[in-house]
Amino acid sequence: MKRNGAEMIVESLRREGVDIVFGYPGGAVIPIFDALYHSRDIRVILARHEQAAVHAADGYARATGKVGVCVATSGPGATNTVTGLATARLDSVPLICITGQVARHLIGNDVFQEADTVGITQPVTKHNYLVMSREELGTTLKRSFYIAGSGRPGPVVIDIPKDVLLESRDDEYPDSVELRGYKPAGRASAESLAELAAAIGAAQKPLFFIGGGVVMADASGALNKIIEATKIPAVTSLMGIGALDSAHPLNLGMLGMHGAVGANKALCACDLLVGLGARFDDRAVGDPARFAPRAKIAHVDIDPTSIGRTMRADIQVVGDLRTVLDDLAERIGPQPDRAAWLEETAGFAEYGESVVEAAEARKPKELPTPMQVMKAINAVIPEALIVTEVGQNQMWAAQYLRIEKPRRWLTSGGLGTMGYGFPAALGAQAAKPRDTVVVVAGDGSFQMNIQELATSVQEELPVIVVILNNGYLGMVRQWQELFFDKRYSAVCLDRHGGCPADCSAPKPGCSAHSPDFAAIAAAYGAAGYRASTLRELEETLAAALETRRACRRPSVIDCRIGREENVWPIVPPGKGNDQMLYEGVLV
Repeated sequence: MKRNGAEMIVESLRREGVDIVFGYPGGAVIPIFDALYHSRDIRVILARHEQAAVHAADGYARATGKVGVCVATSGPGATNTVTGLATARLDSVPLICITGQVARHLIGNDVFQEADTVGITQPVTKHNYLVMSREELGTTLKRSFYIAGSGRPGPVVIDIPKDVLLESRDDEYPDSVELRGYKPAGRASAESLAELAAAIGAAQKPLFFIGGGVVMADASGALNKIIEATKIPAVTSLMGIGALDSAHPLNLGMLGMHGAVGANKALCACDLLVGLGARFDDRAVGDPARFAPRAKIAHVDIDPTSIGRTMRADIQVVGDLRTVLDDLAERIGPQPDRAAWLEETAGFAEYGESVVEAAEARKPKELPTPMQVMKAINAVIPEALIVTEVGQNQMWAAQYLRIEKPRRWLTSGGLGTMGYGFPAALGAQAAKPRDTVVVVAGDGSFQMNIQELATSVQEELPVIVVILNNGYLGMVRQWQELFFDKRYSAVCLDRHGGCPADCSAPKPGCSAHSPDFAAIAAAYGAAGYRASTLRELEETLAAALETRRACRRPSVIDCRIGREENVWPIVPPGKGNDQMLYEGVLV
């Protein structure tokens, strides 16, 4: 069938099961949007910024397990995608980003809106292509979808000159492709599985370390079967939240810099640590010399280059996590009596909870505490799909929200991208229209892509945004408090020209310069609410739910919290997980 390049793109989307495309038009990609105009089975969602379009496609992919798709024009349109691509790359999100390019004969002449998109995006993508002929377009598209979604998933950029989009050819979209030299891992070797099963059977104090790879591989079901069969406790990374119900009695919580006290103490006591789809990144590990000091470490991952990169791996298992866990379950035999270990880990968890409860009781009662905010969300919207921004809000959500199932927790882990949460939530909401999507945000991070309120209203994406408003860039302020003698430089969001240069905090009578988020929401056509007490927060959450039900409008809740609330515990940079501080005291 004769199609131009843009029509071939739409055919590829249709054949790959894509139902939503996020994007922003421009001169070089008008043919693509024209072809989409005539396609009634693919929804086009107009973002207000290309970075947001990539984050929305990312949120769609994480919520569904499918490949997300976004489109941007040449030059600044393409360069605006870089942060979103880097976010997806570090968190292993399957993504296709189609960018327009100037006509082939103009490439290299510094013409209007020309940029070397392939060169710019190569370091932050799994792969990318510059399509220089209409003949190769169909095959390139098929290869891109295969690369994005297979092995360790990741983003692929396809840069297409405008004249290729307009050129017609009589061809069909290929059913399959082969890529020489690209062979993603499948089943793990029998030898490595036998070694891991034997180590688990011999360990007296084993501990599973669940990473985001379990979620991405849709391996949560297999993992839960093994945990129920072996009764081995588990800890999670930030990205692994949701793979095992947060309230599961064997889930000790998140480990690492702002992890649970019980999780970090169990890590330091275990004699076998089994990492499942976890990168052992610096926020989890801290000081490598003090990380799991008594343990043999097993590392299971689909990406062999991730194994042993940060920490030694005494046992290395390369394979797809779902098949690995299925195969491992068949090899695990009777387990030794670990009643003492389970009692010890339960004691760690109870001690950690007591530390938190004691600290919570000491806090002033005038404003809701972050813990109270999270518990209110859980109480009023218990089945929410949670998306976070980055900063203190992200850590409090990770610590206190109950996430029961995989793909119900979306956050920027590897890159830590402020501005990710709100547009990612729009992608998740578009993918899951029946789900209640809640964004946990900070007053700083929400402003990075606040313009997407227009998208949420226009597209009737009724997400509920809860802003933890402390008037600061809170996480940076916390580090300045703890490690820079309270020199609060460039973090006060209420600061103005009349403030003294050495001002460390707002004074009585200081003018507020932070925006009125409720008023801004209303200006875009969304519902805006304010809360400064726990009761007001609970009432506004219920009102936002009713707004969602009645008219499919998004809601923004501006919730005031203490200005100098800190995230505890903290493992200071470069310290070991056994050197946790809570309110400055070693725990």
